[in-house]
Amino acid sequence: MLSRINTIAFNGLETLDVDLQVQITSGMPVFSIVGLPDKAVAESRERVRAALNSLGLSLPAKRIIINLAPADLVKEGSHYDLAVALGILSCMEVIPLEETNRYIALGELSLDGSIFPVNGILPAAIHANRRKLGLICPATQGAEALWSGLKEILAAENLLAVINHFKGTQLIPTPTPAAPGKPGRHLDMKDVKGQESAKRALEIAAAGGHNMLMIGPPGSGKSMLAARLPGILPPLSPEEALETSIIHSVAGALKNGCICTERPYRAPHHNASTPALIGGGRKAVPGDISLAHNGVLFLDELPEFSRATLEALRQPLEDGIITISRVNAHTTYPAKFQLIAAMNPCRCGNLGIPGHECPRAPLCALDYQSKISGPLLDRIDLQIEVHAVSPWELAGVKPGESSAEILKRVTNARLIQKERFKRLGAPKLHTNAELKGELLETAVKLDSDSERLLIDFAAKNNLSARAYHRILRLARTIADLQNSENVLKRHIAEALSYRRTNANRTK
Repeated sequence: MLSRINTIAFNGLETLDVDLQVQITSGMPVFSIVGLPDKAVAESRERVRAALNSLGLSLPAKRIIINLAPADLVKEGSHYDLAVALGILSCMEVIPLEETNRYIALGELSLDGSIFPVNGILPAAIHANRRKLGLICPATQGAEALWSGLKEILAAENLLAVINHFKGTQLIPTPTPAAPGKPGRHLDMKDVKGQESAKRALEIAAAGGHNMLMIGPPGSGKSMLAARLPGILPPLSPEEALETSIIHSVAGALKNGCICTERPYRAPHHNASTPALIGGGRKAVPGDISLAHNGVLFLDELPEFSRATLEALRQPLEDGIITISRVNAHTTYPAKFQLIAAMNPCRCGNLGIPGHECPRAPLCALDYQSKISGPLLDRIDLQIEVHAVSPWELAGVKPGESSAEILKRVTNARLIQKERFKRLGAPKLHTNAELKGELLETAVKLDSDSERLLIDFAAKNNLSARAYHRILRLARTIADLQNSENVLKRHIAEALSYRRTNANRTK
């Protein structure tokens, strides 16, 4: 007897068809799985055997061969359990083969036959919908699969329910859509007293999707400001929500059948390894920069991260993707994130504070800040000084603008950008930070005075072409926040004020 079940393998976010073939023939009793299975797939033999025994079914005392085709593709994960069990049941004629051929099956089996959740249900459902097939998945993930638009979903609690469904003695109910998640309560910008220039820079960063670095002494409010950025960012568009949710599904981060509706905010500790930040490991799983796709990646104590980890951010910051290379495969994940970083001016943090500087100042600042390479700093649009807040400001300053008020301006600037991108024939762009080449030249046309100011500054400070273009993008965002069709001299001047030069590195 020979049966075939549809299932899939994952290569990053890519879903690849796997033809699971089961053959039961005469010979010495053996149960083997071939087709480059990893340890988790090989161990499915025991889980399937125990699950069938719990239903009162015994494997035939024959030669059972499971082939996972194509044979040269590495198969990883426990989601093959359900497909293996269904293939054996079809081969034993317990369930009709012609019925199971219309589905893609994913799920991990418990020893009692229960079907446990697995990663990647959302992209699997999208793949099944594209191939006009149904999906068999764990009951707890049926709501997640519904977001793909797939209609034929069998979300079963256990293997017995699947058997009875195909035999016609039980009907697996259609999964219920999950209610949209309630927006989380964001920290409010009005809690921040003083720091008006930093708030302004954060608003510009939110409006244009620009990267930002805050440098200031301990306790000046850098982390406090970064934590309030999500409150002034517009919600994800439907396309962005689907992209983000697919990544989180592959990583096993989607909960309760709800997709992502708010922009991710990731804040890894500075002892995070390079694979944890950019992705990798044995299975090349997505890292924090991919989990922050369409959202924010906050790196506090930036110089305390390892040099190799920080340098690994350079290519994703430029291209918006990360490619993880392995001997047998290359895995690519989206990584279009907004970098917000914070650091002290020196190791003691008291540079420029009279009576508190260490004896090595300003050399200690040069050593500490040199841990951040020039090419990485070149990719950061806003580089601002965050000064300590005085006791008089803490006690006497009235609360400033709320996040809701700032969000209105940010949303209006984003709408202006969206309309411009449509006119330029680039509707897939979302923020000014993505402008490149001819699109940037068309979107930013300077008059002679503005151009002369920018050229003189770039020549005096020996700016790279990358820094030059990032200043143009930043100026375009500043103009959008002021509802200005043209980029004027004052917009260029403000953009230049956010670019640190060698002259003020140790001040």
